[in-house]
Amino acid sequence: MLIIFFRAIILYIIVLIVMRIMGKREIGQMQPFELAISIMIADLAATPMAETGIPISNGIIPILGLLVMHLVISTINIKSTKAREILCGKPSILINKGKIDENVLRKERFTINELEERLRDNNIFNIGDVEYAILETSGQVTVIPKPSKRNTIPADFNIQPKYEGISYDLVVDGRVMYKNLEKIGKNYVWLKKQTEKFGIKPEQALIVTIDGDNQFFCQPLLNSQK
Repeated sequence: MLIIFFRAIILYIIVLIVMRIMGKREIGQMQPFELAISIMIADLAATPMAETGIPISNGIIPILGLLVMHLVISTINIKSTKAREILCGKPSILINKGKIDENVLRKERFTINELEERLRDNNIFNIGDVEYAILETSGQVTVIPKPSKRNTIPADFNIQPKYEGISYDLVVDGRVMYKNLEKIGKNYVWLKKQTEKFGIKPEQALIVTIDGDNQFFCQPLLNSQK
């Protein structure tokens, strides 16, 4: 049992490293070749994990081979448009200028009910409100509503919103994020002065953030003392 335990840990670490190298895509955003490799990696790891009679290298070596294959295919995919079309396919327009393209639906084996479900996922509840619906190579459906049905934006009213930027975590669970302090051109002394306004030190904060408008947020840890 102990052998199986350690084999599982080793294979888990290998698979985790391989998946991290492969990238951060969600399952629903994977291209077909990425999904195929992920499934094969899971299968290759499962067998030597439970079967102690099979050398653990019989699982690790094929997994590393698939990683190399993935890196090669990804490089080809980036450099060649033609290869990208062969490996990943091309987006398909399911609804074109407000009209459902039945030929494309049949080609992609998409039913009207599936199309309506995907539209609801995009907060579109009336198919008549759609100008374009595009089936992406990842399987996601991108929806472009008709101009009269889309949400208004500041540009529609000739309004120029103030730049907001992004929010930076400066302290998380009592740990100071020094790299983020450097990004905003501040240091620990400045941070300490800010948290002292809340009666605590940086190390006593659960979370400290600052946004692009210099709005400061600080919440103390439960066990922090003033």
